[in-house]
Amino acid sequence: MANSVSSIRNLGPASDAAFARAGIHTAEELREIGGDAAYARLLRSGTRPHFIGYYAMIMGLQGRPWNDCVGAEKVMLREKFDAIVAEAKAPSNNDQGLPSGIARDLDRMGVRAR
Repeated sequence: MANSVSSIRNLGPASDAAFARAGIHTAEELREIGGDAAYARLLRSGTRPHFIGYYAMIMGLQGRPWNDCVGAEKVMLREKFDAIVAEAKAPSNNDQGLPSGIARDLDRMGVRAR
């Protein structure tokens, strides 16, 4: 039986809903995809970037409390977070040159053919 995303330490019911919007429905899927790729999918699905949410998820995937992230590790995670956010904001390679968020919203509304 599959476990919910919120079965991972530091993640709760709101995480279940956010990850579901990103197409990630179980803790097992999240672990398989990996924290960085999963967070990128969250951003592409419309979740606003939040550094604490990112590192709480990373710590949870390691079985650690969210506030265990300190010092050099926190600096390294901040750099990874900033890179993930920058990539998510970068224009996509879609056929019309639209930023990925706009293309996603147009697709969601059915304005563009998929």
